Amino acid sequence: MKNNFEIEFKTLITKDKYDDLLGMLNLENNIFPQTNHYFDTKDLEIINNKMVLRIRQKKHNYKLTSKGHLDPGAFETHIFLDEDQALDMLKNGFDANIIGIDKQVQKVCELTTFRASTPYKNGTLFLDMSVYYGHVDYEIEFEVDSFEQGKIEFEQMLKEFDIPFVESISKSKRAYQGYKEVKNQTTK
Repeated sequence: MKNNFEIEFKTLITKDKYDDLLGMLNLENNIFPQTNHYFDTKDLEIINNKMVLRIRQKKHNYKLTSKGHLDPGAFETHIFLDEDQALDMLKNGFDANIIGIDKQVQKVCELTTFRASTPYKNGTLFLDMSVYYGHVDYEIEFEVDSFEQGKIEFEQMLKEFDIPFVESISKSKRAYQGYKEVKNQTTK
C-alpha cells in the first residue's frame, strides 16, 4: 500500500479553451484515456462520507485508490492490482477492508477521462476531457506540493491563459450524478 497527500486546484473550461490550450502547450499528441470505476455500498455510504473508492484503469494497468478529503487537499491510499484481480473486483465487487474501509462494495458508476499532462511551474498541469453518461466536460487540474505556492501559480495561470474560474465538483460526484440521471430516466 502506498499513501500520499494530494493538493490540486481546478476549474472547468470550455471545449474551445481546452482545444486552444492543447495547441498552445503542444499536448495534442500526449492525450491518454483512463477510466475511473467508482465503488460504494448499496446506500452510498462512502460518497456520503466525503470519500472516494475507485479503480483507475489505464490500458491494462489497474490501481485501487481510497481518497478522503482533508483541507486543503486529499489523503490517498493506493494498491496496484493485477488485471485478473481488478476484473474480478469490477464484476463482483469486493471487501474494501483490503484498503482500510470496513464495507462490502460494488461498482456503482464510471467516468472516462482523456488526459494530457505537462510540467508547469512548480507542479503538473492536466487538461481533461471527461465523458460519462451522456455528458462531456473539460477541466484543468494543477497538482502541486505546496498549497500557498500552488494557489499563486494557479491564479497566475488563469490570468495568463485568460481563463475564468468556474468551480467544479469532483469527477466522482459528476459520475454519480450522471449515473443517477440515467437511472431515474430508465425507472420512469
